[in-house]
Order: sequence, then C-alpha cells, then structure tokens
Amino acid sequence: MSRVFDRVAILGLGLLGGSVALAARRAGVAKHLVGSGRRTAPLAQALADGVVDEVAGVCEAVSGAELVILATPIGAMESILAEASPFLAEHTRVTDVGSVKGTLADRLPSLLPAGVHYVGAHPMAGSHERGVEHAAADLFEGSCCVISPLRSTPSAASEDVAGFWRALGADVVVRDPGAHDEEVAWVSHAPHILAFAFARAFKEAPSSARELVGSGFRDFTRIARSDPGMWAEIMNSNRKAVASPLRAFGDSLAEVARAIEAGDVETLETFLTQAQDMLVGESRQASLQAAPGRCGDVRSGDDNPEIQADPESANPRRSKKENE
Repeated sequence: MSRVFDRVAILGLGLLGGSVALAARRAGVAKHLVGSGRRTAPLAQALADGVVDEVAGVCEAVSGAELVILATPIGAMESILAEASPFLAEHTRVTDVGSVKGTLADRLPSLLPAGVHYVGAHPMAGSHERGVEHAAADLFEGSCCVISPLRSTPSAASEDVAGFWRALGADVVVRDPGAHDEEVAWVSHAPHILAFAFARAFKEAPSSARELVGSGFRDFTRIARSDPGMWAEIMNSNRKAVASPLRAFGDSLAEVARAIEAGDVETLETFLTQAQDMLVGESRQASLQAAPGRCGDVRSGDDNPEIQADPESANPRRSKKENE
C-alpha cells in the first residue's frame, strides 16, 4: 500500500512535472498538489486545468510538503534545492526526475537539513514535446523508474519514494547512481547522440532525398527532435559514462564500413545477423522481465517510452486511454 502524502510540491511544472501531478491525483497518493515554476502563464493554466491545486514560489511550495519532486532541468536542481532547503520540514522526502544520477547524488544530499532525505529517481518516460500542456496522467504506466538511494538513506525513505512511483504505474528498479548512469548511457543517451549526429549529417544528402523519406527514416530520427538544450546538458552531465558506448559504436561502424568498401557480402551478412540476434535476445529478456516490479518492453514496437509520450495526449486533463 503506497503512502498518501498530505502535501506534494513539484518544482518545475513542465511535461514531466505536470504528468507527475496528474498521475498522483489519479492514483490518490497526494491530497494537495502544489506546483512551482519560472513562468507564470503555464502555472496559471495548470491551475485552471486542475493539474495542481495551488501554485506558489519555491519556498512557499515546499513549506509543509511531505514530498518534494525536483522536475527542473538537471543543471537547475542544485540551486533550487538550496533555495528550498531552509523551508523543508523534518522527514520530508526529496526526489527528482533527472536522467543523470551521479552528479545529483554527489551534490544534493549535503544541501538538506537533518532528517530530510534525498532518493534520486529517473522515470524512463517522457516526450520530445515540452510543457505542461503535453502532460498525461498515464505517462508512467508500464514504464521503468529507477531509484538510486544512497547507502545512508533510511529504508523508510526509499520505500516511500518507490511506493509513490509504483502508484503512478511505473515498475521500480534500484540502481546505485554510478550503475544507473552507465546503463542509461547505453539505452538512452548514446542513441540520442547517434540520432542527432545522423540528422546533422543529413545536410550532406541531395536535397531531393527528402522526397523519399519514409517510416524508417522517421523512426530513426524522431528522437533528434528532442530539446537540444536539455540534451546537451544531459550529455555533458553523463560524459564519462557515454564515452564507452560511443567508442563501441565507432568500432562497430568502422567494421561494417570496411566490409561494405571491400564488397564482402558474407561478412556483412554475419555482421547484420549478429546485430539482429542481439536484439532478439534483448526482446526475449524483456518479455521475461515483463512482470510486476520488473521493467519489461511494455511498448515494444511503439514509441520509445523514455522520449515519446502518446502524441494524442496533449490535453493534460485527459489520459492516453481516453484518447484511444
């Protein structure tokens, strides 16, 4: 049974922050939802749409909150938490939605007063769209949410945060911050880099090539439509971990390029078969994991859940299922 929080403060009321609010309201795990952000117009709209019950400045928002969720860009979290810290009550839980955990685990806990505990979280759900107007109450359903408690984190704090994300529909897994960053470098950050790099290289293609674009091209480049500023920050924050998959991809690309240049069809077929076998193995493993409490490939063949919400769910007062 998930804990019901009397007051939940969401600092950063964009796509993810708004979706957290909608999902928490639907799940009944927050009696009063407070949103805070830099721009007044989106906050006013979120309040009018019933995404939150109240909008306030950072300090007022966290006063009396039992759960505080940092839903700003990663680079802003430290300064916002420093501003909020004097107003945090003892036993408040602090979590976040950042896609890099090591930096936050190093910096955020020291900002907190005694009795307040930080439990990092990374819901593997989102969209290349921005803004609370694209929030969806069911964004986290069936997605994976990684929590990264520190060794010093009390188990009660970890379970409160894990239970919250489970209530929102996510399958929760635990990783220490370093392991999280290494793994997401492979499954999220490097794929984004490759998509952006190919999209940039496409400027060298014949101009008429755009007339031939089909679903394969759109599938491969879709994530390159994500926010450049946000992804530049993510890539920089996880630069050490992302170096390994980029090196491996460079080696793999050089290998297939040599086979193509040599006209070696046999080597090419072996290379492509090995690549396909890896994906088949990954899909099989995901299907074995698709059980409560495990992160399975619940949207196989559909849009990548980490970077694409259902495009039909732009109205924050409706869920994706209502749009179907």
